[in-house]
Amino acid sequence: MTSQIHAVQFLGFDTFGTIVDWRTGVARAVNSFASEHGLSIDPFDFADRWRALYQPAMEEVRSGRRGWVALEVLHRENLETVLRTMGLDVAAFDDQQLAHVNRAWERLDPWPDSVEGLRRLKKRYTIAPISNGSIAGMTELARFGGLPWQFILGAEITRTYKPQPQTYLGSVKAAGQRPKTSAMVAAHNSDLSAARALGMATVFIRRPIEHGPDQTTDLEPEDDWDIIAQNLIEVAERLGC
Repeated sequence: MTSQIHAVQFLGFDTFGTIVDWRTGVARAVNSFASEHGLSIDPFDFADRWRALYQPAMEEVRSGRRGWVALEVLHRENLETVLRTMGLDVAAFDDQQLAHVNRAWERLDPWPDSVEGLRRLKKRYTIAPISNGSIAGMTELARFGGLPWQFILGAEITRTYKPQPQTYLGSVKAAGQRPKTSAMVAAHNSDLSAARALGMATVFIRRPIEHGPDQTTDLEPEDDWDIIAQNLIEVAERLGC
């Protein structure tokens, strides 16, 4: 644990993959949808395909090729793309049915350590997500999983997507802090690299099955992050919470 972490007052958290298990939750919703419509779909394969379109869709906004749209819009477009690539007619499904599947991203279970870890950290630090999710979507996700955020930060307040610098800097400013009094907590090395470049402290959490049992990315820290931990409870313990 480095000396920079001792100046931290605000902890910003990546959410999808770091705090919640998106793959299982999305697959659960897809499985229900498939059963209802008599579709032969591998729900985890569908979840992986849907998630694979996440970064390319945001890159259209980050690059300026497309104006700002909230993540729910991108998820809905990507959902329809996956359905089409599987040879399914999107028009055969009612709009409300597709909207319900799309809200799977608001019905994701926290990892087993997440809620307790956040509650402990909240006793000493200001905590909020710095997420690509919208305020409305993240609020619903917090309600579903019992995530004890103090407020919601991230993409929508700056109309940028990580790893654009303003997503972090705008969130830190909205929290009433500066980069040197803030830390980014994430299971993704790229997220932490972007935050460190702006002067934030960094906390790496291992989530070795975020992408399933055959995950090959982010299994280990790729830099000397300020804290490297197995889970959020360990982070709380190391920070005296």
